[in-house]
Amino acid sequence: MRNTLQGLDLNLLRTLDALLVEHNVTRAAQRLHLAQPTISAQLARLRDFFDDPLLLPGPRGMRPTARADALREPLRQALAALAQAVAPAPPFTPALARQTWRVAAFDYGVLTVLGPALATLRAAAPGMRLAVVQRPPGQMATSAAQDEIDLAFLTDTEAPPTLRWRRMFTERYVLVGRAGHPGLKRRPTLAQFCKLDHAIVSPDGGGFEGATDRALAARGMARRVVLSVPQFLAMPALLESTDLVAMLPSRLVQANPALRVVAPPIDIPGFDLLMLWPERVHRDPAHQWLRAHIAGAG
Repeated sequence: MRNTLQGLDLNLLRTLDALLVEHNVTRAAQRLHLAQPTISAQLARLRDFFDDPLLLPGPRGMRPTARADALREPLRQALAALAQAVAPAPPFTPALARQTWRVAAFDYGVLTVLGPALATLRAAAPGMRLAVVQRPPGQMATSAAQDEIDLAFLTDTEAPPTLRWRRMFTERYVLVGRAGHPGLKRRPTLAQFCKLDHAIVSPDGGGFEGATDRALAARGMARRVVLSVPQFLAMPALLESTDLVAMLPSRLVQANPALRVVAPPIDIPGFDLLMLWPERVHRDPAHQWLRAHIAGAG
């Protein structure tokens, strides 16, 4: 007997299992929906592989040899395990789900995408958990490849090309200050805009320039940025209690009566927010459900 599966057709093991059940070539052929000569030929190959007759003629059919008897239970278990391994994935049932998904998102993505989806997500899949983590955009593809994240939210300009994606929405920038701000009673002129005290969100920390400043510089102008914070989450409260203004994504400040929102006097390109995921989970039924649910809640 050769101590390797190399060159062995796994269908031969199904034939051997049928022969050990039926003890008869004809009945084994019927069981497998094959012709009797095919089973006889396969038995000959099995005898050669195991270097054992396996089944011997007897008064009431074929009798297994000691080697065949020893193979019976391990073979049955192996074929059952193989059948389970290649079986289609069972349907995903949200109510029974127990997955923990690792989602890379900054506070803006949490507030505008995950927050609106969370209540219905919890109702549909109460056993599912979300772990929100932060990763620099430049590390997102590596984190996905190393199985550190299952889902991510980034702008279209930050998204790595190696990840699959779906557009969640298109965002625009608005000029925001506290309700009653003297400089925002009406839309300011560009000169008035530059004289206001501005706050800026710098995710990398400590930055005092952004897309607005580059657009102004192209016109030979500059604004006065006096505060830089690393997260969007703190900005509404800061604006409510000061005379600072900020250029913010509109979804962050909509329906907030404590803030005054006006159109900026300069056109600043918006962005598309994308949901991204690695190829390894693209066809996973649970992940497909999660993506569809989050997208449908927006």
